[in-house]
Amino acid sequence: MTHLPYIVVDVETTGLNPQNGDRVIEGGALKLINNDIVEEFHSLINISEKISIGAQHIHGISRDMLEEWPKAGQVFPRLKTFIGDAMIIAHNAQFDMNFLRVEFDRISHKLANRFTCTLALSRARYPRLPNHRLETVYWHIARNRAAVQSHRSMADARIVAEIWRVMGEKS
Repeated sequence: MTHLPYIVVDVETTGLNPQNGDRVIEGGALKLINNDIVEEFHSLINISEKISIGAQHIHGISRDMLEEWPKAGQVFPRLKTFIGDAMIIAHNAQFDMNFLRVEFDRISHKLANRFTCTLALSRARYPRLPNHRLETVYWHIARNRAAVQSHRSMADARIVAEIWRVMGEKS
């Protein structure tokens, strides 16, 4: 097993399309070494853009919740440092990577890290699941239907880390 770190990332956003102006409003990341969490990064992000009703319904983050948090220009340089050049792991990674690339471009940073997607891995490994949502894959792997708080970045990052611990070892 490698000693190189992996970074598990999850973001919550104002909507679905960063090319149409949707923004990241919460980022959570976990640094894994030998599948152990060794460091964490989390921040809500104070942006001026509206949060779509649909997005707010999913993650429960309101504009009021963001007022006391730092602006994107303060958060994303710290997140870039945290990620470094490590491989990124995310569920529906293309979604998270698209948003992160746009946010990093805004601060003149490039995100060229390799990444892997636990959604794609779960589709290949567990084709008979009724769906491959994060909660479904976690319940299948953990065999534990205890409360799964999802759609907040740190909770989702922790779930992805658990999924990766099982599926990543077999990849």
